[in-house]
Amino acid sequence: MMRSNRRTLANVWPSLRTILLRTIRQTAGSGLFLLLPLLASPPLSVMATDDSAPTAEGLDARITAALESAGDNRPQIELALARSPEDQRDGMRFLVANMPPRDLQALTAEYLLENSDLAYAEFRAAPWRDQVPREIFLNDVLPYASINERRDAWRKDFVARFKPLVKDAATPAAAAAILNQQIFGLLNVKYSTARPKADQSPIESIQAGLASCSGLTVLLIDACRAVGVPARFVGTPLWIDKSGNHSWVEVWDQGWHFTGAAEPSGDKLDEAWFITRASGAKRDQPLHAIYASSFRKTPIHFPLVWDRQIRYVHAVNVTDRYVGRAEPLPDGFRRVMFRALLVPTNRRCAAALELRDDGNEVVWSGETNDERFDANDHRIVALRDGSTYRAVAEFEGRKAELQFQVGPDRGTVTLELAVPGNSRGSPGAGTPADGSAVLKELRRYLAQEVDSRPALAAQNFAGQSLTRAEAEEAATLLWEDHAANVRRTRDEEMRNRRLKIGDLEMPFHYQIFGEAAPDGRALFISLHGGGGAPKEVNDRQWENQKKLYRPDEGVYVAPRAPTNTWDLWHQSHIDRFFDRLIQNLIVFENVNPERVYLTGYSAGGDGVYQLAPRMADRWAAAAMMAGHPNEASPLGLRNLPFAIQVGGKDSAYNRNKVAMEWGEKLDKLRESDPNGYEHWVRIHADKGHWMDREDAVAIPWMAKFRRQSTPERIVWFQDDVTEPRFYWLAVADEQRKAGSKVVATRQGQTIAIEAEQVRELRVRLNDAMVDLDESVEITGSGKPRFNGRLARTIRCLAETLAERGDPRGVYSVEVTVTLD
Repeated sequence: MMRSNRRTLANVWPSLRTILLRTIRQTAGSGLFLLLPLLASPPLSVMATDDSAPTAEGLDARITAALESAGDNRPQIELALARSPEDQRDGMRFLVANMPPRDLQALTAEYLLENSDLAYAEFRAAPWRDQVPREIFLNDVLPYASINERRDAWRKDFVARFKPLVKDAATPAAAAAILNQQIFGLLNVKYSTARPKADQSPIESIQAGLASCSGLTVLLIDACRAVGVPARFVGTPLWIDKSGNHSWVEVWDQGWHFTGAAEPSGDKLDEAWFITRASGAKRDQPLHAIYASSFRKTPIHFPLVWDRQIRYVHAVNVTDRYVGRAEPLPDGFRRVMFRALLVPTNRRCAAALELRDDGNEVVWSGETNDERFDANDHRIVALRDGSTYRAVAEFEGRKAELQFQVGPDRGTVTLELAVPGNSRGSPGAGTPADGSAVLKELRRYLAQEVDSRPALAAQNFAGQSLTRAEAEEAATLLWEDHAANVRRTRDEEMRNRRLKIGDLEMPFHYQIFGEAAPDGRALFISLHGGGGAPKEVNDRQWENQKKLYRPDEGVYVAPRAPTNTWDLWHQSHIDRFFDRLIQNLIVFENVNPERVYLTGYSAGGDGVYQLAPRMADRWAAAAMMAGHPNEASPLGLRNLPFAIQVGGKDSAYNRNKVAMEWGEKLDKLRESDPNGYEHWVRIHADKGHWMDREDAVAIPWMAKFRRQSTPERIVWFQDDVTEPRFYWLAVADEQRKAGSKVVATRQGQTIAIEAEQVRELRVRLNDAMVDLDESVEITGSGKPRFNGRLARTIRCLAETLAERGDPRGVYSVEVTVTLD
């Protein structure tokens, strides 16, 4: 009987609610307005049926819409609502009403219920629970995510890790300060631009040991929420001086207070290096405003600079709270930022910096910030407006000087510390110290005419052991020599826009868009369609590809395939042409090798399917448009973000079906290896082979990624066109076999290898990967293969540079291991 009554009430509730609302409107001004709060949600009896699941009719409009958005996952969301304890029900309803579709369609009831149980329990146990408004708890303690990061089940682990740290904290601010001081050291996570991606989840950051300011911010927010401290994600798309973007944390303690994640200011909040730049934010200029994330839906979205297509992360504009916070400047002064870069790597270094006035008097001295600091955190000095100064920077024997004038257009002063002859060096760049004997020998060798030099590998000094500093200096010397030789020998082919290798030629067109980033330009290689057609047809396809896409910034290159065969982008010569093209553009157009992207349409898309996995270590991301993979395998895409776009009606060669099949393959690979196989598949339902340029959204999607030069895990699968090298692994020619596979995992000083059809494998390392002053252990199939120290040599540096002409793909040691 009870069950029947509940069903009846559930069925009549919508009509009853409508009648009550009509009555209230007709009797405006009467006490009936007190019924309105009751009408926001149905009676509890309406929310339960005989199977304990909530009914759609009994939920308010937003929850009803959320359940509809959940699709096949609707039973899980209904179960979370039904099983939520009565004293947590308002929180669960809040989450469901505000969850983005991606979560409604994926999160389980178990995940949501555990998150809610822990959030309520820890918040109620906190001494500040009565000081935090209910809406702040719901929006800034209870949510399981801050932005678009991967949805980890982090809360239970973080409660266990961090609750003991704040047991004596009496306020949210005190607890947040303690967490900011301690958790990053405990987790061994530090700031680095070499992090796998910007929008890392907390577990991804812990696994990588590296994170951007955004990843660090998410990590600190989740640590705060785990112990009941309200916290939210805050940032700006672009500082007013256009020096970059930044993210940080706000904590609630009788109002909102800010702090930089992994940048604690002792026990205090509201102190940070970015105050000066934040104080100049513009609330009415979306690009230069400051936003705080909100789980509760708002009229505006948080502008995620790594993926501007995302609109489901909501925000509030908090610019006014930051404007005017900077210390006032004396009349007639301006703030100027300084940084020092090591050429050719463009890494920031902690250089000794002096600023001298026009009378050569030192007006300021200190040190520039290196890579331990946020990428936008530069040394700031107040200098007299309109005056001329000379900046002098020195670091490990390198010296650079630059004269500049202070004014409204004076941005960041960059001093490039380079070796002699570096064309990118700062004016007045000095000469490094002579250094060790082996470096003197290298300099003597490089001073010879290129054509008269004996083989470098045969020189005695090339095999001598180097220190870390010597290896870095040698790598710079070798790169500068390589770049000079490329300029000398390849100027004509760049002017003619035509590469020739053997009997084949590859013409290419390129255009430059936007202003170069401080660390170099992006490069987009875009492959035309056609194939298996007369030359005239493929020429027309090339002309179309030249203007098909327009990146916001970068070098856009449309090469013309060397042949007219159906597999015009599949053949083995393509790899050599692209290696040479990339090498040239690094030197001639200041391309950053960490920002090289591949895309192609139709037959060009066929090429992307083939070239992306087999040349994955050259690309930062790849996007396939309207192509077919033929026999290609996605295994090599483990560290390469890969986009697939095909028209839903593009049925020729089953392109649409195969695209979906590849998406499913990548889904499974991602599921079994959550830190790899980043991908995005979009089937344009109403489009045929031509997608009316809607596929152009893949260009900004790719641009948000940087290449993983030295990933911790590599999956190397040799297709029919084999490669001698893949990331930090290599094989001799006799070991290059189609169908062979190597999986190598690096953790600390240990490397584990599993191989199929590979007997000998070369492992390359450098100081960014392991501590080469300590022993390295390599295992194969669980058995010891090598254990000991490895010597850095010029020979290895030179050989690995010569292979690709890639300054970021250079290794100082190599060891060959024999596998079963």
